[in-house]
Amino acid sequence: MKLKLSIILAVISIIIGVSAGSYLAISTGIPSLEEMKDIDQDAGTKIYADDGSLIGELKVQKGIFVPIRDIPEHMIQAVIAVEDSRFWKHKGIDYIAIMRAIVKDILSAGLKEGGSTITQQLTKIMFLSPEKTLKRKLREAVLAVKIEKNLTKNEILELYLNRIYIGHGAYGVEMASRVYFGKSVKSITLAEAALIAGLIKAPTSYSPYNNLTKAKDRQQIVLSRMEEEGYINKSQKENAGKQPIYLSSMRKGIEANNYFIEYIRKYLEATYGEETVYKGDMRVYTTLDKRAQYHAARALQEGLRALDKRRGWRGPIEHRNDIDFEKEMKQREVDTQVVGTSGEIATGIVLTVGKKEAQIKTRGVIGKLSLEDARWASKVFDPKKRTSRILKDFTLPQILKPGDIVRVSISKVQGHSVQLKLEQDPDVEGAVVALEHDTGFIRALVGGYDFVKSDFNRALYAKRQPGSAFKPTIYAAALDQNFTPASILIDEPVTYPGGPRGEWKPNNADHKFYGPTTLREALTYSRNVVTVKLVDALGIDTVLNFARNIGIQGDMPRDLTLALGSLTVSPFELSLCYSVFANGGMKIKSVAIKYITDARGRILESNEPEAEEVISPQTAFLITSLMEDVVQHGTGWRAKALGRPIAGKTGTTNEYRDAWFIGYSSTLVATVWVGFDDVRSLGSQETGARAACPIWVDFMKNTLTGEPEDFTPPEGIITKTIDPLTGLLSRDEASGIKEYFREGTEPTQFAPLIYHPRKLRETESNLNFD
Repeated sequence: MKLKLSIILAVISIIIGVSAGSYLAISTGIPSLEEMKDIDQDAGTKIYADDGSLIGELKVQKGIFVPIRDIPEHMIQAVIAVEDSRFWKHKGIDYIAIMRAIVKDILSAGLKEGGSTITQQLTKIMFLSPEKTLKRKLREAVLAVKIEKNLTKNEILELYLNRIYIGHGAYGVEMASRVYFGKSVKSITLAEAALIAGLIKAPTSYSPYNNLTKAKDRQQIVLSRMEEEGYINKSQKENAGKQPIYLSSMRKGIEANNYFIEYIRKYLEATYGEETVYKGDMRVYTTLDKRAQYHAARALQEGLRALDKRRGWRGPIEHRNDIDFEKEMKQREVDTQVVGTSGEIATGIVLTVGKKEAQIKTRGVIGKLSLEDARWASKVFDPKKRTSRILKDFTLPQILKPGDIVRVSISKVQGHSVQLKLEQDPDVEGAVVALEHDTGFIRALVGGYDFVKSDFNRALYAKRQPGSAFKPTIYAAALDQNFTPASILIDEPVTYPGGPRGEWKPNNADHKFYGPTTLREALTYSRNVVTVKLVDALGIDTVLNFARNIGIQGDMPRDLTLALGSLTVSPFELSLCYSVFANGGMKIKSVAIKYITDARGRILESNEPEAEEVISPQTAFLITSLMEDVVQHGTGWRAKALGRPIAGKTGTTNEYRDAWFIGYSSTLVATVWVGFDDVRSLGSQETGARAACPIWVDFMKNTLTGEPEDFTPPEGIITKTIDPLTGLLSRDEASGIKEYFREGTEPTQFAPLIYHPRKLRETESNLNFD
């Protein structure tokens, strides 16, 4: 102890003795304060959604600037009370706090103690790196003194309150108020101000989204410090502490926009340069529909979690042996307003486990997990072996034990009872694209499950095989070459030269053959053999040229495997191709940015819809009509739930590596892709119909508005009653079916008098193959 005391005294003596020389040496290289004064708080680029609301900013200084005169006094007082109570008295350095920190650091043999004033924290935010070294701390102190000599206390506070990081991507008190409470800092209460101020020390640990108990405990500390400093009285402290926390769901909406904003950022930097983007005060007005974007992100996340659960339980995130279970079981009364409105998945600690019920603490509250709400975990998946097994006589102790760290969601709150569901974050990824097909406006763009987890935008850059989702391109090419929906090809075993064994025998997904088959029926039920024969009949070059004409940009194989979608495309690229069919044969240029203005309001860039006719309106209508049957009678049957005219197609690749659904209404075309980044299997029977189509339906159900509109046949389209077995004209209107034809391509011969027509519709059991 005497040795440590000697060291402390020696350090104090050195600091006092060489302070003048140290100041000169350490101040070398410290940034000029002119930098700080010259900063334009509003400089940078603001990005707006289609409705004119701000969705993002690109600037050197993050956050939303608000002058100190607009920050409530109780917000300022809360921060000063808990972060730097002597702020109004010191000159940048609180020597008492510094010496206390140095003593504690030496006694603990490391630099752990804080002791930094608000001014010192500001220097670290604006100029210095966050590493904990003695040199950095001394430079921090020197710069703090310079700041105090050149700026007023209010100017320092204004900079600090607009720059400090407060968690969940929020910089400054204004952005924090919007993220946590969905309103401006001007409107927050004393209780809300205390919670925000409490987050500054450790935003993740004290976040109410992560742990409500810790957040409220920290809030109470702030309120107590405010009382001690004389800012509030005891009654105000107690009343504020009792107020419920009404958390905002805005955070989810903000995070949903990240993939789109990143897409815009990359374009702006490449076009205008970083200097202009981050300092040029541009305004970017985009085509994004915030509501559509939110529902796209939500539907994708929910759909991927559902698929992941079908694959099986991978086990807890980790197991901890250092849990004080007695302490964890203690909790204050549940704030049901917070629990009931958060609606997000959170991490929890398993406290007790019975056969039919477990207690799990999450976000500071203890909830109950029933056996039924974990039933899906009776299927256990081994990630290393990539195999699964079913647990017999399933009980909770088979999958959980006290100390396990797991993911849960809150399913029900009744009184002070909280019911939980067992969850897990999926490994599988996906993407959603939505385009307004008559304008090319990008209405939604989601490139993955979670932008924070992975910022790779799969909607734009993932090149994957489309499988049967490419078939409409082939059938449209045939219709463009005067094939008709009633044209007959024979679905039968066929052999082509090539393949690993010298020959290739394509097969249907259900390993059956159906004989004479119309093009309509072949696409409706995604017949592989008929499609291969159709490509063979057309010629590969005809299909390749048609595909390039409607928008396929990448390499495509020059062989018959093209019929089964062996090329690679991005979800965005495939969306543009389908938009040609939806838009009456017009290929539209995609638009993400409507216009951009500079600091003076001058237009820098303006983008209007641009379209050119690449296929005839008749071809576009006929392929749309065929894809309507895919929804009504075939593999896209889930889309019928929308109760409006929809055309679409599923897609599944070999070994269930990719699952697709692309479909459109009279106004919007949307694409959903699901798959693993490493191209492994999604699992048996995880087809486009099962893995992707439900996500598409969920998104469109919550996005489409207005009265349903039919797909209207253009001039040059006629209808005839045909025999579904032969594709020829029917002699009997009652037994035939109505079919569309391009004028001049309709059949002229009648079917034989005696025939046995097949039913067009098939049992639903065959509709999940593709």
